[in-house]
Amino acid sequence: MTYQQLFEKIRQKPMSEAQFYTYVKNIGGLYADIASELELLKGSGAPLYVQKHNGESYFSLSTQHQEWQKGNLVFVDIETNGAKPQQCQIIEIGALKVKGGEIIDKFESYVYADEVPENITQLTGICQADIAYAPSIKEVLGEFRAFLGTDVFVAHNVNFDYGFVDYHLRQCSLFGLLNPKLCTIELAKKTILSPRYALGFLNEFLGIRTAVTHRAYADALTSFRVFEIASMMFPPFVKSMQDLIDFSKGRLKLDYTTPFIYQNKH
Repeated sequence: MTYQQLFEKIRQKPMSEAQFYTYVKNIGGLYADIASELELLKGSGAPLYVQKHNGESYFSLSTQHQEWQKGNLVFVDIETNGAKPQQCQIIEIGALKVKGGEIIDKFESYVYADEVPENITQLTGICQADIAYAPSIKEVLGEFRAFLGTDVFVAHNVNFDYGFVDYHLRQCSLFGLLNPKLCTIELAKKTILSPRYALGFLNEFLGIRTAVTHRAYADALTSFRVFEIASMMFPPFVKSMQDLIDFSKGRLKLDYTTPFIYQNKH
């Protein structure tokens, strides 16, 4: 079992403290003692929430106890010099932190890498000279890890960005990612009628028209704008942060005769 599988169990039903500790021991983390392992989980953004019932402690997910409008969403985008994290490097990362529909903080940095292939320069406009004196991946990801904290990691095709960042955090001996994640492609498909869902296409189709594309902060901003449009179509049962995540994954089904679908009239 992995921690993500453990969190899925907790999502379905609160887990007693004793049972949770048994699972943690069986997973076999970095530390032998529970206290240290819990600190590791906290540092990795694990969405854990402890509550008392009849004198006993139970674990549930923090996302189940937080209204999505009142929680932090961190919209992230990365640019890389290739497609596979095991072989390639991050060359730029951009993120913006949103609460209550407002951008409250932002993060943006080039990252030093050994090379930027010509096809990547043509796509992003980033060349080797731009990153030649950029901070190291460990320095940038350490700052990003602190910026992200325990918030929800949001991206367009989130598994790519999340997986890349998680892999390189661990390669740098930093806390990896156990943060909850949310995909704006999945959300858009549930709420927006469009022939395609690539970020560049939605940027034009929805009239967002972010001037810059294939740059980290600009694409993170565009994904936030897509989210804003999608959020107008959220059904009324999407109340908690976990409801939002479950809705994006199709776990919560629409049960209405009129679908909640945004159609661009222009």
